[in-house]
Amino acid sequence: MKSDELMLKVESVSKIYRLGEIGGTTLIDELQRLKAKILHKEDPTKTIGAKDYNKGEKFKALNNVSFEVKKGERIGIIGHNGAGKSTLLKLISRVTGPSEGNIFMNGRVASMLEVGTGFHQELTGRENIYMNGAILGMTKKEIDAKMEEIIDFSEVRQFIDTPVKRYSSGMYVKLAFSVAAHLDSEIMIMDEVLAVGDLNFQLKCLNKMKDAALIDGKTILYVSHNMNTIRNLCDRVIVLKKGEIIYDGDVEKGISIYMNNSSNRDSQVFDYTNSKRLPDLPLDIKITSCRVLFNDGNHLKLRLTGSSHIHEPSIVFRIVVFNEYGLRFLTSYTKPCCVKHDVFSVDLDLDITFVVNGFYKLDFVLSTFDGNSLKRQDVINDAVDFEIGGKTDPYGIAWQSNSWGNINGNEALIKEVVSND
Repeated sequence: MKSDELMLKVESVSKIYRLGEIGGTTLIDELQRLKAKILHKEDPTKTIGAKDYNKGEKFKALNNVSFEVKKGERIGIIGHNGAGKSTLLKLISRVTGPSEGNIFMNGRVASMLEVGTGFHQELTGRENIYMNGAILGMTKKEIDAKMEEIIDFSEVRQFIDTPVKRYSSGMYVKLAFSVAAHLDSEIMIMDEVLAVGDLNFQLKCLNKMKDAALIDGKTILYVSHNMNTIRNLCDRVIVLKKGEIIYDGDVEKGISIYMNNSSNRDSQVFDYTNSKRLPDLPLDIKITSCRVLFNDGNHLKLRLTGSSHIHEPSIVFRIVVFNEYGLRFLTSYTKPCCVKHDVFSVDLDLDITFVVNGFYKLDFVLSTFDGNSLKRQDVINDAVDFEIGGKTDPYGIAWQSNSWGNINGNEALIKEVVSND
């Protein structure tokens, strides 16, 4: 590999913070905290319910992180909140320095760690373009050559000579992204930058970043919790967990590892031992809990556990789906499945490819099947809640439940049912 192909090298990098120490807020707050410390009084800036840390207690945000990035690569960095993603980008952007290790870069870096990072509120959009270009080391002549292209892409031409403090959050992110995407930098760093812009602009940004990597040879580091944008943009994924890299490689495999390891709501366990059930149910066989194994917006995988007083019953689950307004829009049955033990577990793979963005709840109905008819044994209302976000159709049109309905066609919801006995 040629030396100029290596754009970034992160070598055994760790970042350690001291919790509860002076140096985390504004100067006025710090002076108030210092005075309270000297007088042995409670910290006046501490929020209600905030944890009291022992003096000198340390937190390792990153632990021995190492990887290399070649020219033109599009790297997605994913992990649950607190995994160290933003800390890593700040270190690469030289916002702060590593506690241990080294970071080597080959080229200029355009960073967007927050919406409008580096913008001055009192300056106009045009003036901020010049200022950001100057920070990147560009001359006025070089910025002038890019100016019209930046303004056209940002879609804020009418307000380009208005102070950015009067911009909406959407206008702010449009201009900020346009500046970062068009100025001459070899490495682009994005942290959830597309979370604010409207759908059409998000799609335009994704295409622009792809072109920047494939045509202009720019290197992209992109952090997002939206797995669809990670799939569309990135050709490699780094998964962080508790400050360490647990995977570096293929996008789909990385997303699968993230979904199975993250500590967000997708790994939530629902316990039905004390759940209110419909009256007069036989309960010869019943559901005791459910764990959400996987939810990537296309498949929802559930593991149901239960107990049975019947010898090797054949069971059928009915899944009823409700939208956020409490309207039932879909019912689907599993195929009969035989369980062989008093305590059992069954995996359900639900195909939600055609379900639109939004919040949903599931009801479970468990029945026994004698070969001819179903006998209802257990019913759990509001058994599971889940969310789908960031989904578009193949033509880039947003799914909207008020115009498209909640499902596209009569697709079968339950793809697979597997008994774990």
